[in-house]
Amino acid sequence: MKKTLLVVMTFLPEFRAKLEALAPELDIVYCEKQPPSEEDLKRASYIWGNPSEAQLSLCGRLEWLQLQTAGHDRYVKPGVLPNGAMLCNCSGAYGLAISEFLLAHTLVLMRKLHLYRDLQHERSWKHLGRIGIVARSSVLVVGIGDIGARYAQKMHALGAKVFGIRRHVDKKPDYLDALYRLDQIDDILPQCDIVALCLPNHPETEGLFSRERIAKMKQGAFLLNVGRGSAVDTEALCDALESGALAGAGLDVVDPEPLPETHRLWKIKTAMITPHCAGGDEFGEIYPSIIEVWCENLRRLQADEPLLNRVDTETGYRV
Repeated sequence: MKKTLLVVMTFLPEFRAKLEALAPELDIVYCEKQPPSEEDLKRASYIWGNPSEAQLSLCGRLEWLQLQTAGHDRYVKPGVLPNGAMLCNCSGAYGLAISEFLLAHTLVLMRKLHLYRDLQHERSWKHLGRIGIVARSSVLVVGIGDIGARYAQKMHALGAKVFGIRRHVDKKPDYLDALYRLDQIDDILPQCDIVALCLPNHPETEGLFSRERIAKMKQGAFLLNVGRGSAVDTEALCDALESGALAGAGLDVVDPEPLPETHRLWKIKTAMITPHCAGGDEFGEIYPSIIEVWCENLRRLQADEPLLNRVDTETGYRV
């Protein structure tokens, strides 16, 4: 009896031939125009995409869930996945796009382009004073995964001094001036002009940038966040921006999310807020990278090789 691969994300026709040639022995079910049926879910051995918890509760035969996202936090909660099912995220597909997004925010904030845009709308011709220079800056990247590493490489190439934070400190990459553990963050934080958060949602990272830690940041520094809004105390960040302690923030994620219309953060001119869109649109430049990760993992599964981005559901971290 053939095993069933259930695809719960739109799978563009031009990629289907590659998948079907790679796995002629699988019964592939594409669920694009309607949700998977109860029977499909019960038969599925493999699922590609991000099914709901209710859908997963029907997947008694599931052996492998391959997500379309780099984030995986809701799938490691006890009881969400059937016992024995492997979980893989799609880390590696998003680094190029999101690191460029971070770079764009960095340059806009340091050059005050967002503030000049506001002045343009007011038809106001005036200078806003000193600007920052990347090549004379110190950058702290909190989370040296795919996204954080690519951003760090870009900032290093522009001449910045770049420091990294990672759970485990082993060999330091050449693009970092120094590498620190998460529990050493306060040793380097006060020296840095730019702090970029590229963290997953995890109990260890929730509230990491508390009011006390934000107060330890360098006067006039910038905070960027493309990981999870839960890492930052939003009210403390607002206070730091309004007082001028921080020169600006570039936020693709916030807490709460979506940000309520009445929240004061919307009105803070030195904050740039985007609606969790740093990864781009579903069928943009990232899409082929997602398919590449999926197909490579299917090849590895067939060859009995270790899968990319496998997540330890006990710890919530990648294996």
